[in-house]
Amino acid sequence: MAATRYDRRRARPELRRMPSTHARMEAESLVQPLDDANRELLAHVHPEGWQNPAGGGVYDLIVVGAGTAGLVSAVGAAGLGARVALVERALMGGDCLNVGCVPSKGLLRAARLVGEARKGDALGVRMATPEVDFERVMRRMRRRRADISPHDSARRFAGLGIDVYFGDAQFTGPREIAVDGQALRFKRAVIATGARAAAPPIPGLAETSYLTNENLFWLTEQPRRLLVIGGGPIGCEMAQAFARFGSHVTLVDMSPQVLAREDGDAAAIVARALEDDGVTLHLGVRPQQVRQGPDGVTVTFERDGAPSQVVGDRLLVAAGRAPNVETLNLEAANVAYGSRGVEVDDRLRTSNRRIYAAGDVCSAFKFTHAADAMARIVIQNALFHGRKRASALVIPWCTYTDPEIAHVGLYEREAREQGRRVDTLTVLLAEVDRAILDEETDGFVRVHHDRGRLLGCTIVAPHAGEMIGEAAYVITQGGGLAELSATIHPYPTQVEALKKAGDAYRRTLLTPAVRRWFTRYFAWTRSW
Repeated sequence: MAATRYDRRRARPELRRMPSTHARMEAESLVQPLDDANRELLAHVHPEGWQNPAGGGVYDLIVVGAGTAGLVSAVGAAGLGARVALVERALMGGDCLNVGCVPSKGLLRAARLVGEARKGDALGVRMATPEVDFERVMRRMRRRRADISPHDSARRFAGLGIDVYFGDAQFTGPREIAVDGQALRFKRAVIATGARAAAPPIPGLAETSYLTNENLFWLTEQPRRLLVIGGGPIGCEMAQAFARFGSHVTLVDMSPQVLAREDGDAAAIVARALEDDGVTLHLGVRPQQVRQGPDGVTVTFERDGAPSQVVGDRLLVAAGRAPNVETLNLEAANVAYGSRGVEVDDRLRTSNRRIYAAGDVCSAFKFTHAADAMARIVIQNALFHGRKRASALVIPWCTYTDPEIAHVGLYEREAREQGRRVDTLTVLLAEVDRAILDEETDGFVRVHHDRGRLLGCTIVAPHAGEMIGEAAYVITQGGGLAELSATIHPYPTQVEALKKAGDAYRRTLLTPAVRRWFTRYFAWTRSW
């Protein structure tokens, strides 16, 4: 949607203070069950009885949304001495803390232990079949999430000198926001409202009580049969976890491979791992209908021209994200937006040059660390007339299946599309001593380079996310495979595969002509 010209007479609504309990009730509706851990979480990320500041005057920066991008923007600006307001309609910490990275990795830690136990026989250690206490797994996840939540708490940020407001924010002009009946004026603002789970247009889905990442972590009883629509990171991670917990899991996706954006060989390894854990994959099929009945949830799809059905007790929809822009009244601020979110330039400015955006609401890279990096750009550009560019960011990512897939930089196809000269080297984990010793040889390190300069890297390994940072550093610094080869890595480690890739590149420099020269040289020196 294109931005419209602001008209104060038409755009400014009558400001009205909502009942003080409204926002709290909404927050509690986003956190279930209300056990001790979740009550502690709420006490940090949406404290009961919180009184919004009196406001007044002009803020140097107003941040709308208290997820990663918003929190980093607010704390960075306040630390530099700016007067900052932070507005959150529900839970501080955003998706990452409450319904994303933190709770999902809490479950994956338990699922990884199940996978480790199953490797016992190959390692000569006889182990009984793991018994998963699902309720305890979920309770531990909630407890650890509560333990982490003080980092994102309202009181912590207020203690840093930030005015923290709870309530729905609406722009009422190009330099003004209304929150819970208060008008707040700003010199600069940041939209960091994030994104939410998207519902694909499948007939019958809206009439089905399906799960998304936003309510999956409410479960206290394990579904015996779990259906998953979506073979992206969330779908694959949760499919594997619940299969290891003992659920019968079926995953359906339109793409012919899981993790459609990833290297095909890498995705194939993850697909094999999912199937080894008992996940049934239906790939390259389009869901045509969802129906809830007395026997559970039925998903109908077409395969080879014939209809097929799968039935489960619960359905998880993990099929993309939608930006949170609808309630912001962006037209009043003359901020352009569309189906992909707020429109920004390379400096993260919106069509209103006083307003910036960061994180999932405006970025194709919907990762916590990307939101953090973008927020740092916003601080420099918004407050100090900086010229930092988002396109200069080198953003790695990781899908935390077992094994993990991590990537940074360009894929080979992308490099060729850009007209780059590109060569590819692959080091199999089967060639890495530590992987052999650990019985973890199903994976690889693959690098794409232009005459030694590192363009991109894909790693498939149990801890690929821990390894990819080295490749990201090399690309960020404009380095290459020679630097990887020259860097001493501890032995034996799986990250040594990166050094092996560097060594493989250096061996390519030993052409037949160079080798003949060395042969003559050594023959000559032997005659001394």
